[in-house]
Amino acid sequence: MKTTDIKLKPSLLALFVVSTLLSGCGDDDEVVVTPEPTPPAVVMQTYTVTVTNLTANQPMSPVIVASHSADAMLWQAGEAASLAIEKMAEGGDTADIAALEAVTNSVNGAGMLMPGMTETLTLTLAEADVANLSLVTMLVNTNDAFTGVNGVNIAGMAVDMPTMMKYMAYDAGTEANTEAKGSMPGPADVGEGFNAARDDVDFVHIHPGVISQYDGLADSVLMPSHRFDNPVLAVTITRTE
Repeated sequence: MKTTDIKLKPSLLALFVVSTLLSGCGDDDEVVVTPEPTPPAVVMQTYTVTVTNLTANQPMSPVIVASHSADAMLWQAGEAASLAIEKMAEGGDTADIAALEAVTNSVNGAGMLMPGMTETLTLTLAEADVANLSLVTMLVNTNDAFTGVNGVNIAGMAVDMPTMMKYMAYDAGTEANTEAKGSMPGPADVGEGFNAARDDVDFVHIHPGVISQYDGLADSVLMPSHRFDNPVLAVTITRTE
């Protein structure tokens, strides 16, 4: 019997070669692709902070609410005020507070918090950033008085269970309380705000209150209505989700 040569078309020959090669591959040569694990969803928590100015005639600068690490404090009574607190307490400027390394998030009020006025601010945080919350604002018809919340813990707050507090006024201790014309930024004077020179006791303490020209301070531009008693600010913090 003659051996007959079998000729394949080029296309069939290529298919035959590929099939032969593939059939010779063992399981050890298989490439197993493991899909990347899906990262866990970021859980967010939302807090509302409602503030009320309790004074008769002390407008307050736009409030800043800031979340930060649990080991940070914006000020400490009996210690020198930071430059960030000095700028806020003398001129209402909160930019340096928002830029602090410990601050993870912040939000500012829409404008001046006038006497008797209430404003609500909302802060939404990743669950990993929930630790402490602070709030500060300046009493603008003063040289360097301020008030606020200093490092209240919000971790573990239950939804719709508000925390209500009232706060006193502090003196930054960075500017003498002369109440002289041109030394206060508020509407009672429309004078200077922040001044880098420190000419007072240089430590934070409870504010003793203002003395008007009718109380015997002849150079004061303040009136009896500008006096205040503690507390000066009411704050309600609520976790809404």
